[in-house]
Amino acid sequence: MGATHALWLLAIPVCAIAVAALARRFGTPAPLALVIAGLVVSFLPGVPEFELEPEIVLYVFLPPLLFSAAWQSSYYNMRDNVRSIGALSVGLVLFSTLLVGFAAYWLVPDLPLAPALVLGAILAPPDAVAAVSVAQRLGLPRRLVTILVGESLFNDATALTVFRVALAAAVGTGFSLAEGAGRFLYAAVAGAVVGLLLGPPLHWLRTRLNDPLVENSVALAAPFAAYLIAELVHASGVIAVVVSGLYLGHRFTDSPAITRLIGHSFWKVMVFILESVVFLLIGLQLPPVLDGLSDRGWGSLAWWAAAVFGVTVLARFLWVVATSYLPLWSGRGEERWAPDWRGRVVIGWAGMRGVVSLAAAFAIPFVTSAGDPFPGRDLVLFLTFTTVLATLLVQGLTFPALIRRMRVGGGRERYADTVAEAGAQHAAARAALDRLEELTRDDGALDADVVERLRTLAEQNQLRAWERLGGGTGQDGAEVPSATYRRLRREMLAAERATFVRMRDERRIDDEVLERVLHELDLEEVSLARD
Repeated sequence: MGATHALWLLAIPVCAIAVAALARRFGTPAPLALVIAGLVVSFLPGVPEFELEPEIVLYVFLPPLLFSAAWQSSYYNMRDNVRSIGALSVGLVLFSTLLVGFAAYWLVPDLPLAPALVLGAILAPPDAVAAVSVAQRLGLPRRLVTILVGESLFNDATALTVFRVALAAAVGTGFSLAEGAGRFLYAAVAGAVVGLLLGPPLHWLRTRLNDPLVENSVALAAPFAAYLIAELVHASGVIAVVVSGLYLGHRFTDSPAITRLIGHSFWKVMVFILESVVFLLIGLQLPPVLDGLSDRGWGSLAWWAAAVFGVTVLARFLWVVATSYLPLWSGRGEERWAPDWRGRVVIGWAGMRGVVSLAAAFAIPFVTSAGDPFPGRDLVLFLTFTTVLATLLVQGLTFPALIRRMRVGGGRERYADTVAEAGAQHAAARAALDRLEELTRDDGALDADVVERLRTLAEQNQLRAWERLGGGTGQDGAEVPSATYRRLRREMLAAERATFVRMRDERRIDDEVLERVLHELDLEEVSLARD
């Protein structure tokens, strides 16, 4: 690898992080800013072509992003909405594959049916990276977020299986509906089994290592292990990663506090970097996609791109509207997409595609099994890129305005959460005080000042969540005691930190001592910021 090539490889994550940081600073959705930046950079002179390697996306980027999203998802919420998630992640993917495939076959003269169905399978799944990066920041009600995130976690398994079946038909290696259905069922069931078999031993190992760094290293290895093991047995690596992530995330409460603190920060940084690089790479794919299309009319290409994008969006709306009137029965009663038509509109518009679609498109071979060029490969790449770009920019840019227009924000839900949290804090503090009373009765030699400090702390925890209902102020607009305490304590911590740094600079304490005392101050400051 030459020095110039290595320098460009370093420039990608550096530029991605810089653009994402600027987007966050100015309140712009980072995925959209990154895609636009990638498009702009791809036109600059001297910038080499960065063709997306499917193996890099599927084996390096996808597992940790899926695992992190699954880890942060609620198992109970997923279970309560399993019918809705299944209808979108399986039924909608199959419906979109057929509708988009046949529409592309009818609209594009040079595209045979088998490659058109390959295109339909590629464009069928909304991308997990795009959905998690955009939807969770928009204040949607919890149930809608659960459905959208759950769909994006599981639909890749359906789409990749359908893609492989359609690709086999297109390259001439054999195809049958029975074989395709059997392959899908095996991949789904075997992938879930791999995830379930891997989750418990990894959890057992993590809870017995007693080393936060090693425990989080095991969690980092988990998505790659699940994906690789599942792929080795020809199962769905996506489902294996999601199932293991749901299991380990559901049991994260068994880990020590310091492990959870380190893990939370680590995964935030990891996801931020990976998402930034992924969306920048999407924008950089324009030159490779345009290769081989110079002999086609740009007017026809624009019409085909707009038509395929429109059919892709229409397919989702048709499916959501048609199935919203059919009750999805579950063990907990009648389950529907959303409480009213506004929620259905939001779900219908939340179909952003992403890097998995592009990776699948670039995985199409150049030749068929007979040695002939793959029919319409350049067209499939072009239509995939334009649809991904259009969904990210058109739907992504208008999504916040649509949510405000539909008035489906989760403000009442957040207020109810705060009330529920206050009640839980009250009950937990009561239990802590009762336990303290038991300990003081059993051991009368305990220092009275220590006991009083602990009792005061528990009582403050009881009041904190109730006070937050007023936004940090009381009924008369005055600052509540807990807010005053946090403000003053932060100023005290800043003064302590400055003193320690000054003493280090004066060589009165060593850097090792400084690191230790600052860590204690940082932990206290983090605890102050939890509200």
